[in-house]
Amino acid sequence: MKLYFRILKFIRPYLFRLFCAGFCTVMTAAANLYVPWIVRDVIDKVFQNSDSDLLNLISLGIVVIFFARGIFYYGQSYLMNYVGESIVIDVRSLVFRKLMTLSTHFFDKNKLGTVMSYVTNDVAALQGAMVNNSIEIITETSVLIGSVGAMVYLDWKLTLFTFCTFPVVLFFMDFFGKRIRKSGHRIQQASADITSILQETLSATRVVKSFVREPYEIERFDRQNKANFYANMKSAKLMGTLSPVIEFIAALGVTAIIWFGGRSVINGDITAGSLVAFLVYAINISNPIKRIARVMGSIQKALAAAERVFYVMDLEDTIPVKPDAIDLPPVNGYVEFRHVSFAYNEGETILHDVSFRAEPGQAVALVGPSGAGKSTIASLLPRFYDVTEGEILVDGHNVKDVTLTSLRQQVGIVPQETVLFNDTVYNNILYGRLDATREEVIEAAKAANAHDFIMQLPNGYETHLGDRGINISGGQRQRISIARAILKNPRILILDEATSALDTESERIVQEALDRLMVGRTSFVIAHRLSTIQNASKILVLDKGRIVETGTHQELMDKHGLYAHLHDIQFREAQELAQGNKKDDSEA
Repeated sequence: MKLYFRILKFIRPYLFRLFCAGFCTVMTAAANLYVPWIVRDVIDKVFQNSDSDLLNLISLGIVVIFFARGIFYYGQSYLMNYVGESIVIDVRSLVFRKLMTLSTHFFDKNKLGTVMSYVTNDVAALQGAMVNNSIEIITETSVLIGSVGAMVYLDWKLTLFTFCTFPVVLFFMDFFGKRIRKSGHRIQQASADITSILQETLSATRVVKSFVREPYEIERFDRQNKANFYANMKSAKLMGTLSPVIEFIAALGVTAIIWFGGRSVINGDITAGSLVAFLVYAINISNPIKRIARVMGSIQKALAAAERVFYVMDLEDTIPVKPDAIDLPPVNGYVEFRHVSFAYNEGETILHDVSFRAEPGQAVALVGPSGAGKSTIASLLPRFYDVTEGEILVDGHNVKDVTLTSLRQQVGIVPQETVLFNDTVYNNILYGRLDATREEVIEAAKAANAHDFIMQLPNGYETHLGDRGINISGGQRQRISIARAILKNPRILILDEATSALDTESERIVQEALDRLMVGRTSFVIAHRLSTIQNASKILVLDKGRIVETGTHQELMDKHGLYAHLHDIQFREAQELAQGNKKDDSEA
């Protein structure tokens, strides 16, 4: 109930509509309650007294009442759906807002499909609890209360006799409700797993097809699909058992009424019409109890989804912003790492006591073997993660003392894996600064060596790029990404192996754009190809999370250390590749 009341807090903005919907629901239920009373009057008054005038009046009353019932039913349905849909929109918006504020650590630990399920499947599951189930609860509760009141009026002794079955009904509702809720947890998790597999497989269709793994993926999906089926069938068994149990108990109650009430009619303690009306009201009680039992089962399943939703909403961000954090003023680009250590997981330190400085306008290259910690350093500067020890300063400000927005607004990132949206070229570049003019967008594209190929696209800047920019080449995607960074105009720039996945010609074009982008900015260049960073102001060589060498290209080559070793390996590989190409050309 505590969880359900938390859901109901979202109703506050819509209390007036909910009150009107409740009134319509009660009036609809009242129309249903009038039927047994009509039956009583027809038997006891019309039939016994042959009163045709009363029969005409009752017939007219039935038409008027059920016409009004139709109007109230429409009002109930429309208003409850309005409230329910509004609440779902509000909850989904809050969950999405929360996801946007969570650190990358959360997304590292959770499957993307599972995260998507929080916003889609889980929030949608609340809709039933908020709309259909709430309508049924109000309607059936109104019928229940009205029927009980009428039964007490007709014969209070018979009413007490009928209520003997209530404790048994409540016991079974509680017994099955707990199990249905557990089953709901399994259903929501199984749905999330299906969404996760679907997202993973469809986003990697080229990999799947290149390895001819369609049968494997089909089998994996079918296995999870069956797990979802079994979870739903478990719930169906519980729901299917609950209703017959409640119905059987209700049937026992009706049987007892017929037996006890029939004896009362024989003895002259109650009229036949009153007994028939009492019996109809008793059935009216059994139906609401049965439906409420079914609704409570559905609500238990919805509460399982609600727990998952509120789990996300209650998460504490691992990148907290201090209450007294200040906005980082426009920076010159002075960056300092002071004795920085970092671990993604406790006891698994990635960086060890890293210290260095970058002056405004300098290009600092980060090189080293895979897993040395290069990308981790780049992730710590914009606070995608927080340092475990030490501190990072930007123009003398500790990054933990400033707001995340003001920090990240002054840091631009060009990643290795370019992420473009399924939108136009123009809007993808505009993403860098939403208030930019069209002329500024075009100038940024020109600076990124992207304008010429954009103009050759079917609709120029209005061409849709498809999912993740699939409709253009890797080099073209990277140039659009660079144009986006140029438009942002950050003082600090992070290039995370921005050309490592490109062919030689694309790398040359993209590198020209990067060189233009780096002018006047403090740049951190994570390089795989050492030939691209020979002109860097400073090169930091990392190995196993530590800075082992620092200097310019020539200084490091003269040391004959790790940098020189990596450079020699790449140089030999380049020579062997060139010789192989010459041999192929000569053979051709």
